[in-house]
Amino acid sequence: MSRLAALSRETMTDRQKEVHDAITSGPRGRVAGPLAIWLNRPELADRAQALGRYCRFESSLPPRLSELAILTTARFWSAEYEWAAHKPLALKAGLSESIVEAIRAHDEPEFDRQDEAVVYRFSNQLHRTRQMDDQLYTRAIDLLGADGVVDLTGILGYYTLISMTIKVFDVDPPEGYEPELG
Repeated sequence: MSRLAALSRETMTDRQKEVHDAITSGPRGRVAGPLAIWLNRPELADRAQALGRYCRFESSLPPRLSELAILTTARFWSAEYEWAAHKPLALKAGLSESIVEAIRAHDEPEFDRQDEAVVYRFSNQLHRTRQMDDQLYTRAIDLLGADGVVDLTGILGYYTLISMTIKVFDVDPPEGYEPELG
């Protein structure tokens, strides 16, 4: 059970209802997980969901690469809710089962695609060292372009916020999900 219960529609303020309705009418279609936590502070929920919409649905990166960055972040934080939400999306977007499993197991994935290798290494290095070496940065610019590197950095930041929220408020994964991250 999450440390902070989701708000019921009956107990929401008018602003909370407004933000809730804006989220449910968008591409997500529902308010769950970290968004439900943020709804306690409707201005945070409103601004964060707008950033999340951009990062998930409008960035310059194809979904396969965005989902790879998201799974790498979820794994770094052991954020089960995020892993449960994005593993199926990553597989549907074309990320291989072997890459997903390697990330889950904290193993170095074997990549056939250079863009996947650079997104994984960029994500992993930034999370682990909080820095970016020049060689990897240059490789990322060469493969993803400046727009892609900016968007990748934004995705990593947004999903770190998501993961922190999951961890602080002990957000449960969806019902029926068996934890995979340990």
